[in-house]
Amino acid sequence: MMKATTISPAGSNKASNHKQVIEINNLRKGFGEQEVLKNVSLELLNGENLVVLGKSGSGKSVLIKCIVRLLNPDGGTIQVLGENVSALSSDGLGELRKKIGFLFQGGALYDSMTVRQNLEFPLRRIRKNLTQKEIDEKVKEALEHVGLTDSIDKMPSQLSGGMRKRISLARTVVVDPLIMLYDEPTTGLDPATSDEISALINAVQKKYKTSSLIITHDIECARATANRVIMLHNGEVYQEGRLEAFEKSTDVLIRSFFK
Repeated sequence: MMKATTISPAGSNKASNHKQVIEINNLRKGFGEQEVLKNVSLELLNGENLVVLGKSGSGKSVLIKCIVRLLNPDGGTIQVLGENVSALSSDGLGELRKKIGFLFQGGALYDSMTVRQNLEFPLRRIRKNLTQKEIDEKVKEALEHVGLTDSIDKMPSQLSGGMRKRISLARTVVVDPLIMLYDEPTTGLDPATSDEISALINAVQKKYKTSSLIITHDIECARATANRVIMLHNGEVYQEGRLEAFEKSTDVLIRSFFK
Protein backbone atom coordinates (compact mmCIF):
# COMPACT_ATOMS: atom_id res chain seq x y z
CA MET A 1 0.00 0.00 0.00
CA MET A 2 1.27 3.48 -0.83
CA LYS A 3 1.97 5.75 2.10
CA ALA A 4 -0.72 8.43 2.43
CA THR A 5 0.31 11.89 1.35
CA THR A 6 -0.83 15.24 2.70
CA ILE A 7 -1.09 18.16 0.30
CA SER A 8 -2.19 21.77 0.08
CA PRO A 9 -5.12 21.75 -2.37
CA ALA A 10 -4.86 23.98 -5.38
CA GLY A 11 -7.33 26.82 -5.51
CA SER A 12 -7.93 26.90 -1.74
CA ASN A 13 -6.96 29.54 0.77
CA LYS A 14 -8.07 27.48 3.74
CA ALA A 15 -5.91 24.40 3.50
CA SER A 16 -2.58 25.85 4.52
CA ASN A 17 -2.94 24.69 8.13
CA HIS A 18 -3.94 21.14 7.04
CA LYS A 19 -6.63 21.07 9.71
CA GLN A 20 -8.79 17.95 9.60
CA VAL A 21 -12.50 18.64 9.12
CA ILE A 22 -13.37 14.93 8.92
CA GLU A 23 -11.39 12.18 10.64
CA ILE A 24 -12.48 8.56 10.36
CA ASN A 25 -10.73 5.77 12.26
CA ASN A 26 -11.32 2.02 11.85
CA LEU A 27 -14.85 2.44 10.49
CA ARG A 28 -16.80 -0.80 10.12
CA LYS A 29 -20.27 -1.33 8.67
CA GLY A 30 -22.05 -4.48 7.60
CA PHE A 31 -25.50 -5.68 6.64
CA GLY A 32 -26.27 -9.13 7.95
CA GLU A 33 -23.29 -11.31 7.18
CA GLN A 34 -21.97 -8.94 4.51
CA GLU A 35 -19.17 -6.71 5.79
CA VAL A 36 -19.22 -3.62 3.57
CA LEU A 37 -16.63 -1.41 5.32
CA LYS A 38 -13.66 -2.98 7.10
CA ASN A 39 -11.54 -0.74 9.34
CA VAL A 40 -11.61 2.24 6.98
CA SER A 41 -9.54 5.22 8.12
CA LEU A 42 -9.25 8.54 6.29
CA GLU A 43 -9.13 12.28 6.82
CA LEU A 44 -10.50 15.23 4.88
CA LEU A 45 -8.35 18.33 5.20
CA ASN A 46 -9.61 21.88 5.39
CA GLY A 47 -10.28 23.25 1.91
CA GLU A 48 -9.38 20.20 -0.18
CA ASN A 49 -11.23 18.05 -2.68
CA LEU A 50 -10.75 14.44 -1.59
CA VAL A 51 -11.92 11.87 -4.13
CA VAL A 52 -12.88 8.40 -2.91
CA LEU A 53 -12.63 6.03 -5.85
CA GLY A 54 -13.99 2.54 -6.05
CA LYS A 55 -15.99 0.20 -8.21
CA SER A 56 -19.61 -0.65 -7.44
CA GLY A 57 -19.93 -2.52 -4.17
CA SER A 58 -16.69 -1.16 -2.70
CA GLY A 59 -18.55 0.65 0.11
CA LYS A 60 -18.29 4.24 -1.15
CA SER A 61 -21.91 5.30 -0.66
CA VAL A 62 -22.14 3.49 2.69
CA LEU A 63 -19.12 5.51 3.83
CA ILE A 64 -20.69 8.84 2.96
CA LYS A 65 -23.99 7.91 4.64
CA CYS A 66 -22.16 6.97 7.84
CA ILE A 67 -20.50 10.39 7.91
CA VAL A 68 -23.87 12.15 8.27
CA ARG A 69 -25.35 9.24 10.28
CA LEU A 70 -27.91 8.25 7.71
CA LEU A 71 -26.43 4.87 8.62
CA ASN A 72 -25.03 3.95 12.03
CA PRO A 73 -21.59 2.30 11.88
CA ASP A 74 -20.88 -0.99 13.63
CA GLY A 75 -17.51 0.18 14.91
CA GLY A 76 -14.87 2.87 14.69
CA THR A 77 -15.14 6.62 15.11
CA ILE A 78 -16.17 9.53 12.89
CA GLN A 79 -15.20 13.08 13.84
CA VAL A 80 -16.76 15.88 11.79
CA LEU A 81 -15.76 19.48 12.59
CA GLY A 82 -14.49 18.23 15.94
CA GLU A 83 -17.76 16.43 16.83
CA ASN A 84 -18.06 12.71 17.50
CA VAL A 85 -20.93 11.94 15.13
CA SER A 86 -22.05 8.75 16.91
CA ALA A 87 -22.28 10.54 20.27
CA LEU A 88 -24.42 13.45 19.09
CA SER A 89 -28.01 13.90 20.24
CA SER A 90 -30.71 14.34 17.61
CA ASP A 91 -30.52 18.11 18.06
CA GLY A 92 -26.73 18.08 17.88
CA LEU A 93 -26.80 15.95 14.75
CA GLY A 94 -29.30 18.33 13.19
CA GLU A 95 -27.05 21.31 13.90
CA LEU A 96 -24.03 19.52 12.42
CA ARG A 97 -25.92 18.56 9.28
CA LYS A 98 -26.71 22.25 8.70
CA LYS A 99 -22.98 22.75 8.08
CA ILE A 100 -22.78 19.90 5.54
CA GLY A 101 -23.99 20.00 1.95
CA PHE A 102 -25.01 16.61 0.53
CA LEU A 103 -25.43 16.26 -3.24
CA PHE A 104 -27.31 13.00 -3.68
CA GLN A 105 -26.77 10.80 -6.72
CA GLY A 106 -30.32 11.40 -7.96
CA GLY A 107 -30.40 15.12 -7.19
CA ALA A 108 -33.45 14.78 -4.92
CA LEU A 109 -35.28 17.95 -5.96
CA TYR A 110 -38.86 18.40 -4.79
CA ASP A 111 -40.93 17.76 -7.92
CA SER A 112 -43.91 19.77 -6.62
CA MET A 113 -41.83 22.92 -6.10
CA THR A 114 -40.40 25.40 -8.58
CA VAL A 115 -36.66 25.89 -8.74
CA ARG A 116 -37.05 29.05 -6.64
CA GLN A 117 -39.05 27.18 -3.99
CA ASN A 118 -36.53 24.32 -3.96
CA LEU A 119 -33.75 26.78 -3.07
CA GLU A 120 -35.87 28.79 -0.63
CA PHE A 121 -36.82 25.69 1.35
CA PRO A 122 -33.43 24.95 2.97
CA LEU A 123 -32.82 28.66 3.55
CA ARG A 124 -36.05 29.02 5.51
CA ARG A 125 -35.27 25.87 7.50
CA ILE A 126 -31.59 26.53 8.24
CA ARG A 127 -31.10 30.31 7.97
CA LYS A 128 -34.23 31.36 9.83
CA ASN A 129 -33.05 34.91 10.48
CA LEU A 130 -32.94 35.93 6.81
CA THR A 131 -35.39 38.47 5.38
CA GLN A 132 -37.25 37.73 2.14
CA LYS A 133 -34.94 40.17 0.34
CA GLU A 134 -31.89 38.32 1.64
CA ILE A 135 -33.42 34.98 0.64
CA ASP A 136 -34.09 36.31 -2.87
CA GLU A 137 -30.47 37.50 -3.14
CA LYS A 138 -29.08 34.17 -1.93
CA VAL A 139 -31.25 32.22 -4.39
CA LYS A 140 -30.20 34.46 -7.28
CA GLU A 141 -26.52 34.18 -6.36
CA ALA A 142 -26.65 30.39 -6.17
CA LEU A 143 -28.43 30.11 -9.53
CA GLU A 144 -25.96 32.52 -11.12
CA HIS A 145 -23.16 30.30 -9.85
CA VAL A 146 -24.53 27.29 -11.75
CA GLY A 147 -25.59 29.36 -14.78
CA LEU A 148 -29.34 28.77 -14.47
CA THR A 149 -30.95 32.03 -13.35
CA ASP A 150 -33.43 31.76 -16.23
CA SER A 151 -34.78 28.51 -14.74
CA ILE A 152 -35.86 30.09 -11.45
CA ASP A 153 -39.61 29.66 -12.00
CA LYS A 154 -39.50 26.33 -13.83
CA MET A 155 -40.51 22.98 -12.40
CA PRO A 156 -37.90 20.18 -12.11
CA SER A 157 -39.82 18.19 -14.74
CA GLN A 158 -39.04 20.93 -17.27
CA LEU A 159 -35.28 20.54 -16.81
CA SER A 160 -32.78 18.12 -18.33
CA GLY A 161 -30.89 15.68 -16.10
CA GLY A 162 -27.80 17.88 -16.16
CA MET A 163 -29.81 21.00 -15.30
CA ARG A 164 -31.48 19.21 -12.38
CA LYS A 165 -28.06 18.19 -11.07
CA ARG A 166 -26.86 21.81 -11.31
CA ILE A 167 -29.99 23.07 -9.52
CA SER A 168 -29.42 20.44 -6.83
CA LEU A 169 -25.89 21.77 -6.40
CA ALA A 170 -27.22 25.33 -6.16
CA ARG A 171 -29.71 24.23 -3.50
CA THR A 172 -26.89 22.58 -1.56
CA VAL A 173 -24.52 25.59 -1.56
CA VAL A 174 -27.23 28.22 -0.98
CA VAL A 175 -26.91 27.71 2.80
CA ASP A 176 -23.10 28.16 2.77
CA PRO A 177 -22.01 24.70 3.97
CA LEU A 178 -18.53 24.15 5.37
CA ILE A 179 -18.28 20.61 3.98
CA MET A 180 -19.62 19.21 0.72
CA LEU A 181 -20.35 15.51 0.25
CA TYR A 182 -20.84 14.44 -3.37
CA ASP A 183 -22.33 10.99 -4.01
CA GLU A 184 -21.53 9.96 -7.60
CA PRO A 185 -22.09 13.51 -8.94
CA THR A 186 -21.61 12.60 -12.63
CA THR A 187 -23.45 9.27 -12.78
CA GLY A 188 -25.96 9.07 -15.61
CA LEU A 189 -24.73 12.24 -17.32
CA ASP A 190 -23.23 12.56 -20.80
CA PRO A 191 -19.50 13.41 -20.98
CA ALA A 192 -20.02 17.12 -21.69
CA THR A 193 -22.45 17.56 -18.80
CA SER A 194 -20.17 15.50 -16.54
CA ASP A 195 -17.35 17.91 -17.34
CA GLU A 196 -19.65 20.83 -16.42
CA ILE A 197 -20.46 19.28 -13.05
CA SER A 198 -16.78 18.61 -12.34
CA ALA A 199 -15.99 22.24 -13.17
CA LEU A 200 -18.76 23.38 -10.83
CA ILE A 201 -17.34 21.23 -8.01
CA ASN A 202 -14.05 23.09 -8.40
CA ALA A 203 -15.88 26.42 -8.61
CA VAL A 204 -17.74 25.66 -5.37
CA GLN A 205 -14.44 24.82 -3.66
CA LYS A 206 -12.96 28.14 -4.79
CA LYS A 207 -15.96 30.41 -4.18
CA TYR A 208 -17.33 28.93 -0.97
CA LYS A 209 -13.99 27.64 0.46
CA THR A 210 -15.55 24.25 1.08
CA SER A 211 -13.89 21.00 2.05
CA SER A 212 -15.28 18.30 -0.24
CA LEU A 213 -15.50 14.52 -0.22
CA ILE A 214 -16.31 13.26 -3.72
CA ILE A 215 -17.50 9.67 -4.05
CA THR A 216 -17.12 8.45 -7.63
CA HIS A 217 -16.09 5.69 -9.98
CA ASP A 218 -15.73 8.25 -12.80
CA ILE A 219 -12.02 8.61 -13.56
CA GLU A 220 -12.55 11.81 -15.56
CA CYS A 221 -14.35 13.41 -12.61
CA ALA A 222 -11.45 12.37 -10.39
CA ARG A 223 -8.91 13.81 -12.81
CA ALA A 224 -10.79 17.11 -12.94
CA THR A 225 -11.42 17.60 -9.22
CA ALA A 226 -9.04 15.61 -7.01
CA ASN A 227 -6.44 17.21 -4.78
CA ARG A 228 -5.95 13.78 -3.22
CA VAL A 229 -7.38 10.30 -3.87
CA ILE A 230 -8.31 7.33 -1.73
CA MET A 231 -9.18 4.05 -3.44
CA LEU A 232 -11.51 1.57 -1.76
CA HIS A 233 -11.48 -2.10 -2.67
CA ASN A 234 -13.61 -4.74 -0.95
CA GLY A 235 -14.52 -2.25 1.77
CA GLU A 236 -10.94 -1.34 2.65
CA VAL A 237 -8.56 1.51 1.83
CA TYR A 238 -6.40 -0.01 -0.90
CA GLN A 239 -4.26 3.02 -1.72
CA GLU A 240 -4.05 6.73 -0.96
CA GLY A 241 -2.15 9.60 -2.53
CA ARG A 242 -2.06 11.96 -5.48
CA LEU A 243 -3.87 10.99 -8.67
CA GLU A 244 -0.61 11.09 -10.66
CA ALA A 245 0.78 8.30 -8.49
CA PHE A 246 -2.28 6.16 -9.20
CA GLU A 247 -1.95 6.72 -12.94
CA LYS A 248 1.72 5.73 -12.88
CA SER A 249 1.13 2.68 -10.67
CA THR A 250 2.06 -0.78 -11.92
CA ASP A 251 -0.35 -2.43 -9.47
CA VAL A 252 -2.63 -4.77 -11.43
CA LEU A 253 -5.84 -3.74 -9.62
CA ILE A 254 -5.14 -0.04 -9.98
CA ARG A 255 -4.18 -0.43 -13.64
CA SER A 256 -7.49 -2.22 -14.33
CA PHE A 257 -9.35 0.71 -12.84
CA PHE A 258 -7.46 3.30 -14.86
CA LYS A 259 -7.78 1.66 -18.29
